[in-house]
Amino acid sequence: MALSNNVIGAINFLGILLAIPIIGTGIWLASDPETSCIRILQWPVIIIGALTLVVALAGFVGGFWRNAPLLIFYLIGMLVLIILLACLVVFVFMVTSRGSGHPAPSRGYLEYRLDGFSGFLRRRVHGPFKWALIKSCLSSTSVCPELNQTYTMAQDFFNAPLSPIQTGCCKPPTACGYTFINPTFWISPIDTAADMDCLSWNNEQNQLCYSCESCKAGLLASLARQWRKANIILIITLIALICVYLVGCCAFRNAKTEEIFRKYKQGYT
Repeated sequence: MALSNNVIGAINFLGILLAIPIIGTGIWLASDPETSCIRILQWPVIIIGALTLVVALAGFVGGFWRNAPLLIFYLIGMLVLIILLACLVVFVFMVTSRGSGHPAPSRGYLEYRLDGFSGFLRRRVHGPFKWALIKSCLSSTSVCPELNQTYTMAQDFFNAPLSPIQTGCCKPPTACGYTFINPTFWISPIDTAADMDCLSWNNEQNQLCYSCESCKAGLLASLARQWRKANIILIITLIALICVYLVGCCAFRNAKTEEIFRKYKQGYT
């Protein structure tokens, strides 16, 4: 029984270690500057990671100190957390499966349309009050101003691998035919009817295309890209947690079987 309990404790120590990448993913989601103006996923991830840490710690203590209630708490709690993490992984996959960009003519970057994203993501930027707060946040960041320090020539800018937020918020849509002066200053549009955002462009540095639908789409594209990266870590951690949990269940069952045999032998002798 002691050996089995030590095995259970050692297995649950792996569970403690696996909580670290979950919590780390949540912290990374919260600290990414590209999506600092709209944060949705970080708290569910951090909470699941923290609960995983607590439950695995309970299993670790219960395994080494032969505390059956703690082990039962671990088995039930970890199963619930695995289910919750699996649901979160599936949810993230579903809401980020849409929203790929489309190439702009003679450009090295992609442009994005708001209607290409899932309804859940679109609702995060829908409504004048929500977007007013996000727009105010975006205009206070260095995402657009830093382009002026990086690109001075038009061709260099056109060939640049800009981020979705930069293509959607910092410049007018390519279809409008604006003339490049610098990355955040454009004049003389050729066709203001080519895109509904053509008339929304403003050379004021606190305005730019922050009121454009393309800016909302660019923000969601950056958010979806970030979530997809986070989801890879969560999927790997989920698989590892399932393996640890199954091994822990087997060790717990073997420990209970050993205990039953031990009591039977004591009663027999």
